[in-house]
Amino acid sequence: MTSPGSATELDQLILPAIPPVHLNSGQVAALQVTDRLHRGTEIVGRFEASGLAGFKVSSQGRALRVLLSLSLDDRSVPGWQSGRAEPGAGLPRLVQVRSQGRLRQCVLLKGKRAHARVAFDLAPEEIPDDGLVCVELLDIAEGDGVSEELRQAVSGRVMPEGVAGMRLNKVVFEEPPAVDFDPDTLDGARCELSTLISAGGMANLNRQGVRVLRSGMFVVNPVLKDTFGSSGRVTFRLGTKAEPASVIPATWRRVNSELRWMRHAARKVLGMAAPPVDQVFSLRDGDLGVPEQRTDGNVTELLLPSAKTSPFLVIMGPCLGAVPTLESASSY
Repeated sequence: MTSPGSATELDQLILPAIPPVHLNSGQVAALQVTDRLHRGTEIVGRFEASGLAGFKVSSQGRALRVLLSLSLDDRSVPGWQSGRAEPGAGLPRLVQVRSQGRLRQCVLLKGKRAHARVAFDLAPEEIPDDGLVCVELLDIAEGDGVSEELRQAVSGRVMPEGVAGMRLNKVVFEEPPAVDFDPDTLDGARCELSTLISAGGMANLNRQGVRVLRSGMFVVNPVLKDTFGSSGRVTFRLGTKAEPASVIPATWRRVNSELRWMRHAARKVLGMAAPPVDQVFSLRDGDLGVPEQRTDGNVTELLLPSAKTSPFLVIMGPCLGAVPTLESASSY
């Protein structure tokens, strides 16, 4: 045991991460605390279950921007760490991302190659004197501060133990820029890339255009200050898409798919293919009541306030043989 000023050669010197810094390995000295996170060499680590990573960061009394890269792969299943991997349920994962004890954003991930980005700012007063910045991933069913109404609404629709096997690929700490670029409109794919929405994750981070909502729901996140969707109201333009029959083997399933495609095409010709929105939940406050939406031909416009303090979960209604899509979002 040593007292202040009496350090010896045996004391380990812990070098903090000095922003701007990109951490893409779990072997760095700045990673001081892990809870159910298995350290990696080419990634920061892989979560066994809901857990935490704590980094020592030299913020020097300034605000801090935190950027995370998360993904799934073939090993992202419960039990992977013991060699007794259990098959995944095939359902999407709804995961909370917390830092310094507060919910920051949520990600909805589905598939074996899904990637997601997370971005949030920490105020100077949120960073303790020792510089420990904690990043926590929790399954939607765990922790406090999440509405029981929402948990009941997603029960059976999302995978239990959603954090199991999830990869934390990279963590970036940097000082927030003075001004952020703020467009007026983003297409569906760029909405997800900017972290405004999370709809299953992106296999191709360079993709642009319409975002297919195969899970029948999507998250609307609080975003960085002065960026798209951070203030005012956001209008989401939602459409539908019929699955092409050619991707299904030539069996009765393909015939059934062709019939669904024809019905959907007929509805589009008649201007009746706009998808309905059933419910919108605040993760913190629960059901927000009847969502404000209007139909214009084959498009539904969903109007939501900016998610400043809590993510929203949008649950789509049945689309009669088609899948809903997010075409674009406009911010006012």
